[in-house]
Amino acid sequence: MAESFFDEGDLVAVLTTQPLDRTLDYTAPEGGCFLGAFVEVPLGPRKVLGVVWGPGQGDFDRKKIRSVIRVLDAAPMREDMRGFLTRAADYTLTPMPAMLRLATRSPGLGDPPAMRRVYCLGHGRPDRETEARARVIALLEDYGGLAFTLGELAEQAGVSTSVVKGLVKQGVVLEEDSPKDLPFPRLDPDRAGVALTGDQATAADALRAGVRRGRYGTTLLKGVTGSGKTEVYLEAVAETLRAGRQALVLLPEIALTAEFLTRVEARFGNRPAEWHSGVTMTERRRVWRMSGEGGADLVVGARSALFLPFRDLGLIVVDEEHDTSYKQEDGVLYNARDMAVLRATLTDAQVILASATPSLETWANAEAGKYARLDLTARFGPAALPEMRAIDMRSETLPGTRWISPTLARAVTARLDAGEQALLFLNRRGYAPVTICRACGHQIGCDHCDARMVEHRFLKRLVCHQCGETRPIPTACPSCAAEDRLAPVGPGVERLAEETAALFPEARLAVLSSDLFASARALKAEIERIATGGADIVIGTQLVAKGHNFPLLTLVGVIDADLGLQGSDLRAAERTFQLMRQVAGRAGRAERPGLALLQTYQPEHPVIRAILSGEEEAFWRAEAAERKAAGVPPYGRMAGIILSGPDVQQVFDIGNTLARNDLPLRRIGAQVYGPAPAPIARIRGRHRVRLLVKAEKTAALQPALAAWVSQVRPRGDLRLAIDIDPQSFL
Repeated sequence: MAESFFDEGDLVAVLTTQPLDRTLDYTAPEGGCFLGAFVEVPLGPRKVLGVVWGPGQGDFDRKKIRSVIRVLDAAPMREDMRGFLTRAADYTLTPMPAMLRLATRSPGLGDPPAMRRVYCLGHGRPDRETEARARVIALLEDYGGLAFTLGELAEQAGVSTSVVKGLVKQGVVLEEDSPKDLPFPRLDPDRAGVALTGDQATAADALRAGVRRGRYGTTLLKGVTGSGKTEVYLEAVAETLRAGRQALVLLPEIALTAEFLTRVEARFGNRPAEWHSGVTMTERRRVWRMSGEGGADLVVGARSALFLPFRDLGLIVVDEEHDTSYKQEDGVLYNARDMAVLRATLTDAQVILASATPSLETWANAEAGKYARLDLTARFGPAALPEMRAIDMRSETLPGTRWISPTLARAVTARLDAGEQALLFLNRRGYAPVTICRACGHQIGCDHCDARMVEHRFLKRLVCHQCGETRPIPTACPSCAAEDRLAPVGPGVERLAEETAALFPEARLAVLSSDLFASARALKAEIERIATGGADIVIGTQLVAKGHNFPLLTLVGVIDADLGLQGSDLRAAERTFQLMRQVAGRAGRAERPGLALLQTYQPEHPVIRAILSGEEEAFWRAEAAERKAAGVPPYGRMAGIILSGPDVQQVFDIGNTLARNDLPLRRIGAQVYGPAPAPIARIRGRHRVRLLVKAEKTAALQPALAAWVSQVRPRGDLRLAIDIDPQSFL
């Protein structure tokens, strides 16, 4: 590594996390530094974080060049990680400092190693049970023995520090001095797993062989819901650990991690490292450092875990790879599925993309031979796939303020009588999507966005789902001041719960919607309660489609199967198909057969027919043919340009300037559409205008886009964002 070391006084180029368009020259500090070292450097009067990116440029007065203040106590950023950030920045057209910020999301990164006082679960019960003490104990139990600092434990449990100290005196909570960043317990890859079926064993053998090759490769693991995809890819994780390499499993939803961690612990004897917003700051720092030092065998996390500084990453699993939550829609705009493949190419790692309903991009790559493909066609164990039927709402007699058809109601009753669970699915949060005044016709909107405010009756608030603005539910119309004339229009899950309670007064209801839970822990507890039979009818949004296992659930009723088919989104058919198949897959586990009923006014629609028939390959082929004919992804390239600012005319002026001066794009045969107001034209008081660029699959789109947008310089409060491969057109 001699060539990677800079002696004291050598010129080094440092990439900082500050919004600058270049690296800055410094001199190496006393003792020198390695290429990739995390350093603290002076910038004006401040001290900022940076990484040694290479030798200095030397194009500045040497006498004025300042020295690196200190090298931080962290493993240097490896060459593959620097290459990943550079390539990801080039692909997404993101400034390098923003990419570096993604890779340095570790609290206390510059702190020296030290001891800290931590608190974990002891033994016994307190002499007096109080609600506050119970919250502390429950939190420690939920986190499976992880340690907290005093402040973290008190804050997360919602108690004072004196409550924690009282439990310490009684030995219920243990207070210990611990090194700040201990390695995670080693996972045992040779511990016996569950017995695999023939299909599973064949797939697991293929994945293990891919890991043993030690070269890059991507595999689509396509299996029907309940087919045991997790058990199969955990065998690939085991093979990775045997090879002494690290593995990363990405999950789309924090609520899924609890059940997954239990399965990992059963398979390997210990819990893996976790990286997501529900983890304490102390634990985030530990995961960041241990992934870089090799002290974490397996990390389970959200999309941002891709930017951890792994020492030797040999496997990336993207579970539910089709899920839209893998696309980051603000700040740095990237798709974690695509970035996982990019990162794996640089570390000779394997990628497993697991899904029952893969994205068309992944399906097309497998069809073209770029990805390998493994299929699991049967459910694991005795469970059978659910029967799927449509309820033609045109022939149902239903009042205008009701949404559960008589046919669906009879099916729910039958399941309740059998002691089983039913799920009613509606992908709309809140009580009603629109509140209208019957006197003047006014629809209550957000003051800061071009969006209607959604009534959340459980919270007793109106909420804007764009900016988060809330206000109390008014009794008088804000426009005409008429009293008691405001009426909810359309259903949300809360309104559906109200209707369900009236139809089935004896049933125990549970509502699963992301806005109803203050923490990931509360959501996890509710999911566990439902899974053990704590509810008869579950009412939920798309949250329930994401991999949860409810053994008693045998009926799924989709209230509005047509909802996702509206609008002009090029992925509308694909997303509706995926969501309906995923939701239906919740029905029928263990020995109980399942039934999925889809309420629809369009039973003859091609997407509805494909969902019911189960002819998935025919659906993908038809969808692929349409996209290919239109020259859109995955058979063409697209980029969205989002301009925003407080003055709508200024925003449009920049959009029109870009549209008129499109020569860089015309040179590669690309077309520009717009500018046009975004579908939601104002968010948080900022007016939003979009342009859409469409090009052929082989076009060199990024350089052309960079040259094109460089012609304008948004000033003041104007912003320009580029979204390569947009998933949402809002």
